[in-house]
Amino acid sequence: MRFTKMHGLGNDYVYVSGFDQPAPANPEALAIAISDRHFGVGGDGMILILPSDKADARMRMFNADGSEGEMCGNGVRCVAKFIHDHGIANKERVTVETGRGVLTLDITRDEAGKAEWIKVDMGEPILQGSLIPTTLPGDPPVDVPIEALGRQMNGTAVSMGNPHFVIFVDDLKAVDLDKIGPALETHPAFPRRVNVHFVEVVDRTTVHMVTWERGSGITLACGTGACSVCVAGVLTGRTDRSITAHLPGGPLKLEWPANDGSVFMTGPATEVFSGEWPI
Repeated sequence: MRFTKMHGLGNDYVYVSGFDQPAPANPEALAIAISDRHFGVGGDGMILILPSDKADARMRMFNADGSEGEMCGNGVRCVAKFIHDHGIANKERVTVETGRGVLTLDITRDEAGKAEWIKVDMGEPILQGSLIPTTLPGDPPVDVPIEALGRQMNGTAVSMGNPHFVIFVDDLKAVDLDKIGPALETHPAFPRRVNVHFVEVVDRTTVHMVTWERGSGITLACGTGACSVCVAGVLTGRTDRSITAHLPGGPLKLEWPANDGSVFMTGPATEVFSGEWPI
């Protein structure tokens, strides 16, 4: 089986195209094996790039633990780069079918004609608590208290097709993400688990954030998470509607226009190498 390793700001996945080979029969088990950083290719998970009758391609995303996620912001940018650079849809605007619907992506090419920067219409945030889903009060829950590991903190829940919980803090260095991340991911308030983000606000247009990603643990970047941080910053009055989010893997530009419609995310996508996996 042929594969391509790609990343968006260090949020790395193994990409398998179903355009020129059969899709894997058991993607959940394959995702676990191929994502292993010691015995496999290594990555935060696996993403299948498949034909679609609704868009230029369809994306299925599997976390490193084999669970299937609805969306991945960094992943969808890499899918756009793959189908552009590999001739599946060599155009400046492409569409990708995801678990949260069809997304439109605008591509900026480098001097060699390859996709370099990609702007994604990530769709409207989901703000109804039951659809996020969470049992926390509010539509959406904004700065609501939650208790984990014997401590109470306040956070805001948002869905970008997948659930997120955003906690603003004064000092990111004081966050023990290894411990608090998994406790919040599996908190009873989130029936489908949740992606957890801790955010330090520098000014109204700049934030720093770290992520515990559902099913994968600590990752260098999370695109849907950065979008949820942009939304949470507006909802809590901490940031403007256009921000730069600095993640461990690099910066993403986010915008949530005043009409409360789609969130737009702009960032890079990088192809690292290709290979073959025995099946």
